[in-house]
Amino acid sequence: MFSKLQNIFSIPELKSRILFTAGILVVYRLGGHIPTPGVNGSALQQFFDNGNGGTLFGLYDMFAGGSFRRATVFALGIMPYISASIILQLFGAVIPYFEKLQKEGEEGRKKITQLTRYGTVGLAAVQSLGIGIFLQNMNNQGLNVVPNPGAGFLLLTMLTLTAGTIFIMWLGEQITERGIGNGISLIITVGIIAIYPNNIIATFQAWTNDQFNIIELIILGATMLAVTVLVVLMTLGVRKIPVQYAKRVVGRKMYGGQSTHIPLRVNTAGVMPIIFAQSIIAFPGTLAALFPNNEAMATIRAWFSPGALIYITIYGLMIVFFTYFYTAIVLNPVDLADNMRKYGGFIPGIRPGKRTAEYIDRVLTRITLPGAIFLAFIAILPDILIRKFNVPFYFGGTGLLIVVGVMLDTMSQVESHLHMRHYEGLMKRGKLKSGRGAR
Repeated sequence: MFSKLQNIFSIPELKSRILFTAGILVVYRLGGHIPTPGVNGSALQQFFDNGNGGTLFGLYDMFAGGSFRRATVFALGIMPYISASIILQLFGAVIPYFEKLQKEGEEGRKKITQLTRYGTVGLAAVQSLGIGIFLQNMNNQGLNVVPNPGAGFLLLTMLTLTAGTIFIMWLGEQITERGIGNGISLIITVGIIAIYPNNIIATFQAWTNDQFNIIELIILGATMLAVTVLVVLMTLGVRKIPVQYAKRVVGRKMYGGQSTHIPLRVNTAGVMPIIFAQSIIAFPGTLAALFPNNEAMATIRAWFSPGALIYITIYGLMIVFFTYFYTAIVLNPVDLADNMRKYGGFIPGIRPGKRTAEYIDRVLTRITLPGAIFLAFIAILPDILIRKFNVPFYFGGTGLLIVVGVMLDTMSQVESHLHMRHYEGLMKRGKLKSGRGAR
């Protein structure tokens, strides 16, 4: 491990990329502590402390790295950009124009990126206006969140939060282009990791307050380690379908003839099914939080509170449904079969075309089921730990999947830089040896 770290910082390009990424992430974390003008941050913090962390506001706060509950200029976080990206991805599955853009290669990708930026600005403006109205309405609940409400406050909030989101989007793009890893994903990950020190402190405080003994603490640590290992294994798990390419002669050259495979991931949908399901399941609780003195809303809130039987059942079923739904969107067996046939590829024992598409679809359906059940388990685990075992922090769910996935992706990019550098070094030594032999 230490030798690998030395190798990383001995390569100038890789070293500069890592340091640039770290610098950008520091800027992001510093911006997450600049308060939004006209908002009483302590009153908003009181709202979250009153058990509203499991609502949509809590989900938003997680993606914003805690900036929402602190009412900072980065309160919207990168969620408008993610929403715009998801919307355009869904458009690609149902609207021919966007489907055509997705198949146009680099030019199509640039156009989609441009449309995503425009969509981010529009969504950020609408969402910031909604947040401004929400903050003003909280004054009616006895929380003096906005001391000076009015049109001026709404306009200032829109400008501030929209500018903050655009700046975060720019920071993420800079990391992707000049740093290491996916910038947007790293920004989300850093925001999630930032709460881990507080979780560790809360755990030891609970232990010192005799909420659980040392044996239970060790079991909790072992459970967390085992769940993390399972998440890594499921993230990396693939089902390889063998593909053979027929030989073909073009001019005087022969192409094809090699064997390869299609790697179908067990968790093709990633973290998106949990985000979709969490957004829907949190809506009743969010609506009830806006009417704290209504008995009917209080009953609904009890039904859909994290850890309740109705909540867990519906939440798990929705995750399984959205796993199949999103997998069908991001991976089309018909397109895979057509591309294989176009380049002379075939699966041994399966006819090209329709039969190949059916075979891929059947395999994908089978491997998606355990992935969907595992996603449901990871999403429900934190609520069970908190409600049944009084664990003083939120472990698992969306946050753990994002952190593990992003860390694995970043490490693979670092590894590719190391392998590429090692390969160039071998080539140079080989040239020197051949030169000496010629002399």
